[in-house]
Formats: sequence, C-alpha cells, structure tokens
Amino acid sequence: MRTRALTFGLYADEQGLAWVKSLVADAVHARNARGTRIVGATVVHTVPGSELPTADLYDFLAEQWAVEHPGQSSGERRAVELRVRLVCSARTRRAVRRAVISALCPEETASHACRVPWMAR
Repeated sequence: MRTRALTFGLYADEQGLAWVKSLVADAVHARNARGTRIVGATVVHTVPGSELPTADLYDFLAEQWAVEHPGQSSGERRAVELRVRLVCSARTRRAVRRAVISALCPEETASHACRVPWMAR
C-alpha cells in the first residue's frame, strides 16, 4: 500500500466542510480492516503551485448552489479544495472515492439538490 490522494472541490461553509470530512472518514473506516487510513487532510483556498484562488477554479459550484437553492442565502459558503491523503491500494482509493461521491449527492433524493455542491478530481 502507498499514499494516495483524493481531491474534492467544494462550495461549503464550516458545517458543510465538516460533513464532507465525516463522509470521507466513514468511507475509509468501512475499509479499515484492510489497513486503509487517512494520513492527512488539507483545505486549500488557492491552487497549489499558483496564485489562483480556488474560488476561480470552482466558481461554477456557487452557481450550482444558486440554481439548486433559489432564494436561499449562501451564507458563509466559499469555494475550497479538500485534499485527503490515504494509505491504501489503488482499488481501495477508487472504492472510497465512489462511496464519498454517492454520499455527497444521493440520486434518490426527490429534488436532487446537493447539500454541498462538489466536484471530484
């Protein structure tokens, strides 16, 4: 096993960010018997290696929020990037990624509005 990365662009406030982190932790915990573990998580506000703010990279997520939640204030939400480092196999990384994506915006919800607009990279 080696260290692998999961990267999510999010339009979230602190509560939404904590929720997404818990989804990642739950997905990893479900595979803990195989030695999978989180070794780090970072929230970035600028794209690493550049001066580009994540708000510019993920500006469409703010637009998604406005469309899916008409008339609601976005409050303190902002576009950020969550980078999680895992020790796991490539297969387990893919399984964790799929589990998190499924939990972020389940298709069976009637209105299909995401609690936290997101993009996985």
